[in-house]
Amino acid sequence: MQYTPLAAVKHRVVLGQALPFNVLDASHALMLAKGQVVQTAPQLERLFERGALVDLAELQSPAERIRRVPRGALPDLWRSCVGDLYQALEQCSDEHFPEAIAQASQPVLALVERDPDLAIFQVLRQEANPLAQYGLDHALHTGITCALVARRLGWSDAEQERAMKVALTMNVSVFELQGQLATQTTPITPEQRQAVLAHPEFSARMLMLAGVTDTDWIKAVLWHHEVSDGSGYPRGLRGTSDLANLVRQADIYTTKLSRRANRKAVAPDEAARMVFMQDPQNSMINAIVKEFGLYPPGTFVRLVGGETGVVAQRGVSVKFPIVAVLSDAHGKPLPQPLRCDTSQPGRGVVATLGEDPGLARFSMSQLLTI
Repeated sequence: MQYTPLAAVKHRVVLGQALPFNVLDASHALMLAKGQVVQTAPQLERLFERGALVDLAELQSPAERIRRVPRGALPDLWRSCVGDLYQALEQCSDEHFPEAIAQASQPVLALVERDPDLAIFQVLRQEANPLAQYGLDHALHTGITCALVARRLGWSDAEQERAMKVALTMNVSVFELQGQLATQTTPITPEQRQAVLAHPEFSARMLMLAGVTDTDWIKAVLWHHEVSDGSGYPRGLRGTSDLANLVRQADIYTTKLSRRANRKAVAPDEAARMVFMQDPQNSMINAIVKEFGLYPPGTFVRLVGGETGVVAQRGVSVKFPIVAVLSDAHGKPLPQPLRCDTSQPGRGVVATLGEDPGLARFSMSQLLTI
């Protein structure tokens, strides 16, 4: 561990507020725990005089820590950061929501940047998630997609963050309804349909009441179901913004990848073809298809030789991913995942699979190290 004098980071100490780190003495024993409060300037000066220290690792932001951890630690960080994000989204009516969503989304953005393939894996592999939390899951998956595509399009860091925030909050007024519809096998009711049609305006209003002042964010939430031909809702607008267009297309694409009680998830290669054929000239759709490829990480596939596995990384082109082979040509499970570069002769993908060829037997860390 490396340490720095408390005096060197005194700007991080706010009198009367919780300490953001542990304070140690010269022998590295704990003096004040994170969360305790230094009340007065003389108290702080006495800590300086005693040579108080701070662990440098505690001074890093969550995003900085994510950039430095070993790759094998990323799956656990995903679980932790997604939990924090969902907690923030469930508190949209809180007056501190803008700060909470910013604090929770920044580590997720850092995870997307650190390992885009693992980020896409989060979008594809959803089986363990309860359908009742469909609204939160779909917000996350659309947010990941927006962040990835915004990076591909060369948007600034601030624009990438705004795109993720729009995707995370576009349906904030209907998270519960989305869970109901995902588990429902009967047709949508007139009352439910009315709520769906009204949700862009209600979500935008909720964000404004919660203290969101970014007008581009608010407008994109309001416009994320508007279509250039005027057939969208709630206002039938023909022109909106690139931000709203990106979020709408990411919303459509990730919806196709998601299962519900009355339908299976669409295979990724088929989902890509479907969205592309709807509007081949749309730059946002083209960027999504290029970013995910025909066989994005998390896709179950069969290879030319009969082996089955899961796509672990994108490859040299959209057609040639890196596959973690899980079963041999006879269906026999392998003791460890084997790396396969499908761009090599005789190693290509011949089909996507709806069933799991044995992914549950391995940890994400094992798949990351093939």
